[in-house]
Amino acid sequence: MRLTKLEHACLVVEKDGRKLVIDPGSFTAPLVDLHDVDAVVVTHEHADHWTPDQLAHLRETNPDAVLYGPQGVADAADGFEVHVVTDGDTVEAGPFSLSFHGTRHAVIHESIPVIDNVGVMVNGSLFYPGDQFTVPGVPVETLATPVGAPWLKVSEVIDYVAAVKPKLAFPTHEQTLSGPGLAMHFDRMKASAQSVGGDAVQLAAHESIEL
Repeated sequence: MRLTKLEHACLVVEKDGRKLVIDPGSFTAPLVDLHDVDAVVVTHEHADHWTPDQLAHLRETNPDAVLYGPQGVADAADGFEVHVVTDGDTVEAGPFSLSFHGTRHAVIHESIPVIDNVGVMVNGSLFYPGDQFTVPGVPVETLATPVGAPWLKVSEVIDYVAAVKPKLAFPTHEQTLSGPGLAMHFDRMKASAQSVGGDAVQLAAHESIEL
């Protein structure tokens, strides 16, 4: 299974020539020529995780791709058919087995409503929580770890990685950080991963690794 990290929160997972796209949002370059996509997962409705334009691009080149997301995404994505998923659901999409964990976005501020958010586990190996710190309760080989957001403190990143205990972690949701800020957060994240017997790697946009 091959993972490619795009800008910010967007991931592309490839297996057997087929692809899964997660969170194609506004901080990611337009996905205008991406083919062989079986499914798209949108963890929540915020624009940095999906836009109508990004979904339209994907639908144009992959008309049979299935879109999964929580109820909040279904309500927001007018004109797109969303298969609603929530905590505990499992689905099969081509070569991808998807299980979903968590229900709510992390609190940004008491004045801002808390929306739906669901994390996704891919083939029992890769876990991406969206904008929350859900611990899936099962072993995680690779953890996509949010490291920069209005709702996030670096102490929470450290605690989250330690709680999940992945074999490998890498940072996502980093576009809100400067270069030096990302380096600082990554160093703390890596130290946390190593403290529980794992490791961490920092991926540039469009860099890939084999899982």
